[in-house]
Amino acid sequence: MDATEQIQTASSFLLQSPPGEINDVLNDIRNIISDDDLLQEGILPALKEYNITQFMTVDVPGTDHQSIVSEAARVSNSGTEERFLDPRSKTSYVFDHLGLEASDPQTVEPDADSEPFRQALEMSTLTYLAAHFHEGVSSVFSTVDTPNRFVIQVVANKYNPKNFWSGRWRSEYIVDLNENQISGKILLNVHYYEQGNVQLTTMHDVSITLPSAIVTSSPTASASKILALIEDEEGKYQSSLNETYHEMGEKTFKGLRRALPLTRQKLDWDKVLGYKLGAELSASKGIFGNS
Repeated sequence: MDATEQIQTASSFLLQSPPGEINDVLNDIRNIISDDDLLQEGILPALKEYNITQFMTVDVPGTDHQSIVSEAARVSNSGTEERFLDPRSKTSYVFDHLGLEASDPQTVEPDADSEPFRQALEMSTLTYLAAHFHEGVSSVFSTVDTPNRFVIQVVANKYNPKNFWSGRWRSEYIVDLNENQISGKILLNVHYYEQGNVQLTTMHDVSITLPSAIVTSSPTASASKILALIEDEEGKYQSSLNETYHEMGEKTFKGLRRALPLTRQKLDWDKVLGYKLGAELSASKGIFGNS
C-alpha cells in the first residue's frame, strides 16, 4: 500500500471515529503510518470534515461559554484562514482543527433586522438546553442569504471511558418564517466497547409546520413556542428509542447471545487446549479400561 492509499484509509477511519475517541484512533493510525508530517498534511481535510459534521465545540476567547463549529458557523474560508462565528458573543475566530482551539477573536456586527428574533431563539434554546441536556452546547444562527431564516444547533457529549462507552447527540433545525416551517434532523452516536465493539448510529428527520399565530407573535413568545414544538418532537423520538432498546434487549440480543455449555459455566478460552487435552485423556482411559 503506497502513501496515498494509506492516507485515504486513515481518513476513512478518522471519519468513523466514535464520540470522544478520535485521538485514540489518530494515535493508532500514527503508529501504523510512522510519518507525522505526511499524516498531518494528509488527514487535515478529514479532520475538518469530522469536526464540522460532528459539531465540535470550542471555548471562545473572551467568553465563558462554548460555541459549535459547524457549516452554519463558517463565515469565511479564504486561503489558510478559516473563520467561524459565535453568534452569542458576536465574535468570529480562527479554529485549529488539529489542536481544537480558537484564536484571533474579532467582533462581528450582526444583521439588525434578524438579530432580535435570533436572540429570542437563542434564549429559548438555552433554557431548553439547561432543562434537558447535561453539559450541552447550543448555537443559533441567522442565515445571511435568506432573511427570516434561522438555524438552531444542539450538541451534547457524554464520555465514560472507565465504563467503556461514549455518546453524542446532535440536532439541527432550520426555522423558516417565510415558509412557516421547521425542518431538521436528530443524529445519535453511541459506542459500547467493554469486551466487544458495538456502535449505534441513527438519524431522525423532523418536519414541523408552524401555525401562523406563532409566526405573527412577538419574538419572545414565538421563539418559546417554537422550542416547545422541538421539545415535543425530541421527546417522542427519545420514547421511540427507549422502546427500541427494550425490544433489542428482550429479543435481538438474546438471539445473538451464545448459550452456556452443558456445565452451565462460561468457557475459559485461554484454557481451550487444556480442555481438549483433558477430553483426549478421558477417552484414552476409557479405551485402556476396556482392553
